[in-house]
Amino acid sequence: MRYVAEYRDSRLVQKTIEEIHNCITQPWVLMEICGGQTHAIMRYGLDQLLPDKIELIHGPGCPVCVTSLELIDKALAIARLPDVIFTSYGDMLRVPGSHENLFNVRANGSDVRVVYSPLDAIKIAQQNPEKQVVFFAIGFETTAPANAMSVIQAKALNLGNFSLLVSHVCVPPALRAILSSPQNRVQGVLAAGHVCSVMGYWEYPPIAQEFGVPIVVTGFEPLDISRGVLAAIKQLEAGKAEVENAYPRAVTYEGNQPALAVIRQVFRECDRKWRGIGTIPSSGWCLQPEYLEFDAERRFSVQKVQSEESPLCIAGSILQGLKKPIDCPAFATSCSPEHPLGATMVSSEGACAAYYRYARRQNEEQVVPSN
Repeated sequence: MRYVAEYRDSRLVQKTIEEIHNCITQPWVLMEICGGQTHAIMRYGLDQLLPDKIELIHGPGCPVCVTSLELIDKALAIARLPDVIFTSYGDMLRVPGSHENLFNVRANGSDVRVVYSPLDAIKIAQQNPEKQVVFFAIGFETTAPANAMSVIQAKALNLGNFSLLVSHVCVPPALRAILSSPQNRVQGVLAAGHVCSVMGYWEYPPIAQEFGVPIVVTGFEPLDISRGVLAAIKQLEAGKAEVENAYPRAVTYEGNQPALAVIRQVFRECDRKWRGIGTIPSSGWCLQPEYLEFDAERRFSVQKVQSEESPLCIAGSILQGLKKPIDCPAFATSCSPEHPLGATMVSSEGACAAYYRYARRQNEEQVVPSN
């Protein structure tokens, strides 16, 4: 517990916050990329401790939230099929498709199971040779190595009844898309430590240089985030735009080379549609040609499924840092964790869920509708 307790030490956090107060002279807008960081910021009240001159906005750092509505509907279509066992992480079961979610499909008799690893799905396929077993492979770069290994293992075992519905997305192209937008407000970025623990941060210096934005790799504990903010503010105040690693206990420049080798073996770059944002070129991973036999979209012929987003949900603007959950008229009224309009209210890393869970209690008068 040393590495947890040390980075939750309130005295060290307060000292870092004081240093931020002492060095800031003008307003700055920082974006934290990771939804886990958003929840930590809200949970520990860091946004309330920081100077008023700092505005934290929230990026597209939740893989559940950015999985396109179209892909959710493809998952639902596959899960409804007879002789299919559809497996997924638990968060995805509550994410709304166009008309229902995976929980609804399971309640109607389909075999939808929660697993904790794609290797669990491999075991299910071995135990049920008469069934087609599909794993919903969502995630940023962090989950890609395990998903890739499941495909390698399935091929080695000659498992003809196992496939992936792939929804992998990558952070750097999304960050480029946000910084390139005419509406962009981001002046500094807190990069996601868990993604960088796999990928390294060698992709970020050209982005920082091109857009003149400091990028600081940070972890998820209060001290990690506070130090990340401090590093970003120091750079902004000094007129610098560099990449800095404030999470050296987990992240190296070059990343995890064995994990990267596995990813490259199984996946290739492809365009990917992000929920509420649209298609970002070369922002996702798809299966390499030699592994297409494990592509669930092809196996079950759902490539042509198309969907329309709810006009009431502003998740796309939230994921791009243009708006906050409390800017949404549906927040905590017609949209809640029990009856979500979008994935940002469902996911354990979603910004709307964080505001509902933490900010709603902290500022009841602001976000809770009057009777």
